[in-house]
Amino acid sequence: MDQTLLSLATLVPTSEKGKLGIMHLKRFWNKALLKRESKISQADWNGEWQLDRVLLSALGLGLEQCLIYIFREAPSFDRFENWIIETAGYPDSENLLRFNNLFNDKTVIEEEPLPAVLGDDQLKCWQENGYIIIRDAVSKEDCEKTIEVICDFIGIRRNDPTTWYKQHPSIQGIMVQLFQHPLLNKNRQSEKVRSAYEQLWRRKDIWVTADRVGFNPPETERWKFPGPNLHWDCSLDLPIPFSLQGLLYLSDTEASQGAFTLVPGFHNKVESWLHSLPAGADPRRQNLHALGSTPIAANGGDFIIWHQALPHGSRPNTSDKPRFVQYFTYEPVDIKEADLWI
Repeated sequence: MDQTLLSLATLVPTSEKGKLGIMHLKRFWNKALLKRESKISQADWNGEWQLDRVLLSALGLGLEQCLIYIFREAPSFDRFENWIIETAGYPDSENLLRFNNLFNDKTVIEEEPLPAVLGDDQLKCWQENGYIIIRDAVSKEDCEKTIEVICDFIGIRRNDPTTWYKQHPSIQGIMVQLFQHPLLNKNRQSEKVRSAYEQLWRRKDIWVTADRVGFNPPETERWKFPGPNLHWDCSLDLPIPFSLQGLLYLSDTEASQGAFTLVPGFHNKVESWLHSLPAGADPRRQNLHALGSTPIAANGGDFIIWHQALPHGSRPNTSDKPRFVQYFTYEPVDIKEADLWI
């Protein structure tokens, strides 16, 4: 195989559109095929990473599902566009225009007043603990219907434990590769959630991700919690940039029910902690629970937002009920990723 690396300058230009009419898509497809064949450097692959993520958000596509499709199928661009239509439908016209305007020098940023959905107590909690809970962000009715969608998708019955441990190709640990459904989209558009993100980001030009859902059943003698345990999804190269993550509890979730778990306040301590480690120690292999991990109990319809510098994950479900969640976040297009992965 020819291992000659191609530079970004030689790729399809961002301005070239296909039949979907969205800029940068053909360039992303071009890059992904080169990545599949190891013909693009990691630096060039990372160079437009956040723009690529926002592109897929605008199309209502999950990042992982899209890359898996391209890496497995190596589709022509026409076939790739057809897959997008079949998977997520035609792009929302407002999202398409908004995304294309990112490349328009005449784009006008609307200077609207930022929302104030978070009160003083919540903001104090955020500053001290690095996470907040948005109560009743999504209606109980929509959460219950979303659980039904998940159960139907993976072929289980919510109240029948004998069905919870079936093998399904879309189940990866406690993650379920379900990205597209009208209810999932409706939940992502929660006004409370978006307003909270806008207030924390201190800007309105943010994009919602089309992420997956989660199903964490109780442990049994034969089935044990597979993780993810406490971890970070970002580089630990300092300084860790400000960024946000989030999940929606679809059902009332007790601490023992495989609850979402994090280390409160660690965004204020991560730098000193990293400097305190012995030379050569891998921070990701430390006992992160010893830092003060806390399971977060909350109700169906509550949304948790946390700072990416907090170690976070799930935990074994020792209750008699499964945990159902939906993951998504809001982010701007100009997030800066660390050059070095630590």
